Amino acid sequence: MLRTAPESSWDRTAAGGERNGKRRELLRFATVGLAAFALTLGTNYGLKLTVLQAKPVTALAIATVVATAFAYLLSRRWAFHTRGGRRGVHEAALFFVVNAIAVTINLCPPLISRYVLHLEVPEVSFLAQEIADFVSGMLLGTAAGSAFRWWGYRRWVFPVAGARQAPAGRSRSARSASSIRSR
Repeated sequence: MLRTAPESSWDRTAAGGERNGKRRELLRFATVGLAAFALTLGTNYGLKLTVLQAKPVTALAIATVVATAFAYLLSRRWAFHTRGGRRGVHEAALFFVVNAIAVTINLCPPLISRYVLHLEVPEVSFLAQEIADFVSGMLLGTAAGSAFRWWGYRRWVFPVAGARQAPAGRSRSARSASSIRSR
C-alpha cells in the first residue's frame, strides 16, 4: 500500500481560500448579471414607452448594448477584479463576443417553444403562450446564457486567475508605500 504525505493545514487553507474566492466571484458575477438585467428592463421599457414606441426591437437592442457595457465595467472592476491576462481592447471585444453568443443561446429555448413545440396562439391559449415564453426565455434561456457567460468570461475574457493581484509576499501597506514612492 502506497502512503502519501499527510495534507498540511496550509494545503487545506489554500484550497478553502480558493473555493471561497470562486464562490465570491460567482456571487459577484450573479449580482452584476441581475443589475444588468434590471438595467436592460428599465432602459427597454423606458425607450419603448416613450421615444421608441414604434420600434420595440430597436429599444431592446439599445437597452442590451447599454446593459452589456455596464456589465463589462462591473465585471472587470468588481466581479473578476483579480482575473485578467488580456489587454483592454482585446478583453472588451471578447466580452462582447461572449455576450453575443450567450444571447443566441438565450434565444434557443423560446424559439423551440414557439416554432418547434408550437406553444403559441392559436395552438394554445394566450396564458399558456405567455407562461411558455416566460419559462423558456426568462428562466431556461437566461440560465443557459448565464452558464455560458460564466464559463466564457473565466475561459476567454478574464482567463488568468490572480493576474491583477499584488506580487506574492508583499503586504497591502508595502504596495501602498511602493505606489506612493513611484509617483
